[in-house]
Parts: sequence; structure tokens; C-alpha cells
Amino acid sequence: MARICTFLSLLLGVSYSSFLVSVNGNGDCSAKKLHYNFYGNSCPAVESRVRRIVKEAVRKETRMAASLLRLHFHDCFVEGCDGSLLLKSIPGVLEGEQEAAPNYMSVRGYDVVDDIKAVLERECPGIVSCADILALAARDSVSLTGGPSYRVLLGRRDSLSANRTLAEHYLPGYDYNTSYLVASFARVGLSPNDMVALSGAHTIGKAGCDTLSGRIPPSLDDPAALEVLYAKALSEECAASPNTTLINLDFASPIVFDNSYYRNLLKNQGVLYSDQVLFSTPGASRDQTIRYAFDQETFFRDFSVAMVNMGNIAPLTGCEGQIRRHCGYANPYPS
Repeated sequence: MARICTFLSLLLGVSYSSFLVSVNGNGDCSAKKLHYNFYGNSCPAVESRVRRIVKEAVRKETRMAASLLRLHFHDCFVEGCDGSLLLKSIPGVLEGEQEAAPNYMSVRGYDVVDDIKAVLERECPGIVSCADILALAARDSVSLTGGPSYRVLLGRRDSLSANRTLAEHYLPGYDYNTSYLVASFARVGLSPNDMVALSGAHTIGKAGCDTLSGRIPPSLDDPAALEVLYAKALSEECAASPNTTLINLDFASPIVFDNSYYRNLLKNQGVLYSDQVLFSTPGASRDQTIRYAFDQETFFRDFSVAMVNMGNIAPLTGCEGQIRRHCGYANPYPS
């Protein structure tokens, strides 16, 4: 996560104020903390603009809701919520996170973020960060598919660099057991409770058939094994085109954000091993999974809190980073 220091302005022989405008993207970078009304004066319509574009994108393709939610998650887990995932690779200059194994050919929605940024740049040039766009788009993706709405703290700034190596190692894997999941979330300051709640985002997600590797046929001595008939159905679904077929992580209500994901886990119908272990491993995560399966209101409340917590992972604030003019490139970006 690149951080800009004021001595650079002296090194370049320019005034501090012009340095901030040209590199950081706007002249007011004094706010050191995130807050709800960050753009109240500088770009008051930002939330309605983001929601309108996300709503249209989800109307065209329901899957986009899960994609935008995942974008925010994958960004925050690698050196904080700084928009680094959006940076495109530049040969010999920048090796982007988009090419990391957990992201390559699976994380999507960049075009929607670019559409949002283009609108905001016309209305409020150099004001709204790409990192904040990700946070708002994730919130709207949840609420537009039936999930809870929650207030988003704003004021994040954008990084100048990305880290593919950390993306390769820090993003939780679909084959993680509960211990690995807890450790992965703890590394970024999130609790086991946050982990179980955020896993519920898979109620609107899809996964490739390759994630079933080692799960079909189900092992009879594994508590996290797929239920036999469900495993058979998944096997048949993937048989024709195993390399391209996508399967719903929540077969019961795949386009509705609800608590059926947790009810599926109670029946050993969690597609990902990292999902099923939440219920199949004795302990607090199992108890929490059962609670969410029978109490959607509690799940929605905890999910909202966990999303805010995740959005607060190591944000760049104040004069750190910049406000990118294009989310795919640090300023100045190629024309």
C-alpha cells in the first residue's frame, strides 16, 4: 500500500498545494478519519449515482451483485480497502492483483466500477475515490437483492500500487478449514463472528466446478462431506462442461440475499468446503451458523456490522494515496 510523503513535493521542486492537486487528485485531503457525510458538500449525489448504476447492472445480469460484493472483499483483504485490486498491470512497472490466482478470470465487475467512476468524474472531478465506490457498490448489491442496507463510512483514498504476491497468499481459499479461516480473517482484524457472517455473502454467489475437487464423490468419514444426493446433482450439472460451468453456492434462492445459505449448511449442502466446515466443525462457528439458519434478522444485523468492519480495514485517509481519475490506473493514467 503506497503512502505519499510530503518531502516528495520538495524533491520535485513544486509547491505542496500543487503537489496534492496534481498527484492526489484534489486539493482537500485533510480528513484523517472515515465518516458518513464525507461527500456531503463536495459530491452530495454520490450515493444515488452509485446505486442507480449498480441497479441497472444487476437488472441486466443478476450475478453482477455477487461480483461487486466480491470485488470489495478481495480488495480489502490485501493491504486494506484502497482500490488496489482495480489497478491494471503495466509490464515492467506494476504487477496487478487481478492476475493473482484467486482473482484471475473469476473476479469481475470492473466495467461497472469504471461506469460509476466516469459519471462521478463528470459531476465531481477528482473527488470520489475508487475505494469508496467499491464500498458503496457492495452495499447496494446486497440491498438490491433483498439483503440489508447499512450506512457506509466514506473518505477512503486510492493506493498507488498493488501487490500480486500478497493477493496470492492472503485471500482465503475455498479449501480452508475453520482454523485457517479464523486466522485469515484475524490477520486483517476481523473476528470469527465477522467471518461467519461475511461467509453468508455466498447466498448470491457462484463457483466453478473446479471448487468441487476432492468433494465428489463425498467421503463417508468426513463430517463436511456433501450430502450424497446433492453431490450427485452437482456432478451431473458439471459433467458436460466442467471447465466452464458455474454452479450456484445457494441452490435454494441463488439470486436472493437471504439466510438460506446457512440452512443449506445444516443439510450438508454447502458447495465449498470452506462453507460447509462452518457447520460441520464443532464450536462457535457451528452455533452461529445454526442461529443464522433460523434467524434471518440476526444474520442481516451481524452481516451489516461485519461489512462495516471489513470496510474499515487499513484505509488510506488524509493525504495518503490519491483520488484516481481512472480506477484502473494511478494518476496520471494512460490516455
